[in-house]
Amino acid sequence: MTTGSFVGRFDLDLGLRDASLDPANRPTRRMLAAAAIGTEVNDAYYAAVELREAIEWVHDGHPGGKLKLSMILGNACDDYQRCLYFILAGRGIVQMLEDLDWLESLLEARGRVAGKLFKRRAPVMPQVRPYVAAEPDGPLVSVARDFDQGPSWYLDPQLSE
Repeated sequence: MTTGSFVGRFDLDLGLRDASLDPANRPTRRMLAAAAIGTEVNDAYYAAVELREAIEWVHDGHPGGKLKLSMILGNACDDYQRCLYFILAGRGIVQMLEDLDWLESLLEARGRVAGKLFKRRAPVMPQVRPYVAAEPDGPLVSVARDFDQGPSWYLDPQLSE
């Protein structure tokens, strides 16, 4: 494909590319943005929302929170949600939730732009799926109703702010 093939087409991943390279963003946010590049617009957004909600549930002590999170991490679909989780794992619950909320905002804006372009039948650049397979590439997290929460869930210094 020549460069001319993309002239006049909108790159739906442009905001994610910018965020992934912006030195003003902390490293975890840059990694989250980079991990979302190429993911289908709606899948990326709803997967991030689902993951953030599950993490919030665990943090808030919701009875189904741990099961929900372990089901997400043990799901036999592509590795996108696991990738997002493990970018943030151990960083502290406040940062985890702030960073996922930040990613959600980026992905929501991306979805709004995609919707407007679709309505106008405007051309967009083809997205290259970042995942080779629709199933996991390696071992899965075991699904459990309960698991031990390490210090990042309750000793986060930002919790006292």
